[in-house]
Amino acid sequence: MRLALTSLLALGLAMGAARAESVDLELVFAADGSGSIDDEELRLQRKGWADALTSEDVLNGIRNGPLGVIAVAYMEWGGPSSQVLIVDWHVIRDAASAQVFADKLMSAPRGAYGYNSISNAIDFSVRLVETNAHDGTRKVIDVSGDGANRGGRPLEEARADALAKGFTINALAIRRPGSGRPGGPGGMPLEDYYGQNVIGGPGSFVEIANETQPFAVAARRKLLTEIAGTGGAARHASR
Repeated sequence: MRLALTSLLALGLAMGAARAESVDLELVFAADGSGSIDDEELRLQRKGWADALTSEDVLNGIRNGPLGVIAVAYMEWGGPSSQVLIVDWHVIRDAASAQVFADKLMSAPRGAYGYNSISNAIDFSVRLVETNAHDGTRKVIDVSGDGANRGGRPLEEARADALAKGFTINALAIRRPGSGRPGGPGGMPLEDYYGQNVIGGPGSFVEIANETQPFAVAARRKLLTEIAGTGGAARHASR
């Protein structure tokens, strides 16, 4: 009986692996939906990622990959108990599939609440990848936010666990002029905080959006780098 159960389990695992779709990249957008992000800022973040994914240069980058296809999911995070899947896993290989994802993203309701548990957002993103139906050459978590970690399990533990599983964590620091929010502890620039405490893995980097409009520019640059898998240094967004 035990042998039969073992054989069935092995068969089930093999069938699951056979069903997994191979992609160049499994990418989770882990976007700040906490209390510091108002509705307009939330919309601008979503629109920035939607426009980046549907842009011709990003689509060309996807097509130029070994398989020419990536899988993406979009979640928003707030406090330790608030991680919300906004758009489930979606395969992007062309303009039409990218537009479907963008439309879903722009029409989904807001769901996250509370403040800034980046650590639990990372844990949630890891689970999203581990339970999906895709098999990516690379696994990337793309954290975007406007503040430091607050609450949840220790950030260094969540980060270390993700890196041990082969993930790369990148970050986009949102610097809003006049917000009065320095970002990191003790007035540390937010990009430095993210560089020291959030990102990690092969080719990890921090991108910066330093005013409302350029978020779309930063998002596109960041996405192009992630699709190419070349990594990069921390840098300011430019037109």
